[in-house]
Amino acid sequence: MSTSPISPASADQADAAKQQSAARVIFASFIGTAIEFYDFYVYATAAALVIGPVFFPHGSATAQALSAFVTFGIAFVARPIGSFIFGHFGDRIGRKSTLVASLLVMGLSTTLIGFVPGYDSIGSLAPILLCVLRFGQGIGLGGEWGGAALLATEYAPEGKRGWFGMFPQLGPSVGFLASNGLFFGLASTLSDQQFRDWGWRVPFIVSAVLVGLGLYVRLKIAETPAFKAAIERDERVRVPVAALLSKHWWPTLLGALAMVVCYTLFYNATVFSLSHGVSALHIPRPTFLGMLCIAVVFMGIATPISAWLSDRFGRKPVLIVGCIAAILSGFTMQPLLGSGSLPLVLLFLVIELFLMGATFAPMGALLPELFPTSVRYTGAGVAYNLGGILGASVAPYIAQVLAARGGLSWVGAYVSIAACVSLFGVLCMRETRHTSLT
Repeated sequence: MSTSPISPASADQADAAKQQSAARVIFASFIGTAIEFYDFYVYATAAALVIGPVFFPHGSATAQALSAFVTFGIAFVARPIGSFIFGHFGDRIGRKSTLVASLLVMGLSTTLIGFVPGYDSIGSLAPILLCVLRFGQGIGLGGEWGGAALLATEYAPEGKRGWFGMFPQLGPSVGFLASNGLFFGLASTLSDQQFRDWGWRVPFIVSAVLVGLGLYVRLKIAETPAFKAAIERDERVRVPVAALLSKHWWPTLLGALAMVVCYTLFYNATVFSLSHGVSALHIPRPTFLGMLCIAVVFMGIATPISAWLSDRFGRKPVLIVGCIAAILSGFTMQPLLGSGSLPLVLLFLVIELFLMGATFAPMGALLPELFPTSVRYTGAGVAYNLGGILGASVAPYIAQVLAARGGLSWVGAYVSIAACVSLFGVLCMRETRHTSLT
């Protein structure tokens, strides 16, 4: 019996369908992390500017800022819990459905924060509701990044995992620009009283539109080839968390340590610097937000460069160079940020966020490569979010305390120490560039 040859037209259609599928996967992984960082930085900006006075009006300005930064850290405590929950289902039932669920939890919590009345309206119930929703936001966020990174890397062709894994890592730049740009527009057009009364709520409510877009895209993608292969080989484990902690605790720890520098650079250069710049240096709020928008463009530029280099030379060499540069950058905080000069402050922000992009980009491929398919969603998510507890949950709080007691040079030393921690983690891990994900 003869078989009909495949016509050139059919081959072209198959290639076009494959390219369309790859583009859809890339966009689906990118849009989720963009929304994730939009949601997270919307809260971070609000914490630096208005959460203290609105929800914790009693006490000094410093006490209000510290209380706001405590609520900021709550989500980072919740994120590993979210990564355990969503990681379990992501490794058991699939990447696609789990990503849809995590996006819903994250988006709903963020949107509802925009409707919580302030302390003046409902008293102590206001900060309680805020903390509950912040915790829910962290649960959803805990399942987001790991799934998005797996979506990109498990679809990636040979030799291009760093490049494909870069697209979730571009999400922070875009999410940051969207949230900061919106806050910048509101701060520029509203009075301080209007901004405090209702203006700060607008970015939270806008999140609902972005989540709707993300859900539309994610519902149209198929399950990843690596997970399909795992199902066919019956490789799924009953309790992924137990398998992770018993057999893969060392790469989980190293991955978490490697992530510390990314978080510390980002949140000290944005949340702490914004709070310090507006309150201590008396730089106008719109001016500082505008400088952050400029600086984050350099984070976006560093991301594809670093991802390409990680495919070319390996994940470890790129991260080692990035960590060493981050150690040195801590010494620039006092002379640059502390100067109060707008060009020097902008230079500091550019340096820190460029280095954040350079160290963050390889993680999209590195963390999934550390784990087998059966625990990859759980492992990548837990490592990523444990790094968040170590590097970000208390970073603005610690920076605020250090600045009050020892000045910006102490905060710079904190950044350098965090980079040393990540350098240790990277030096101890294996090179993963040629690891097979199937």
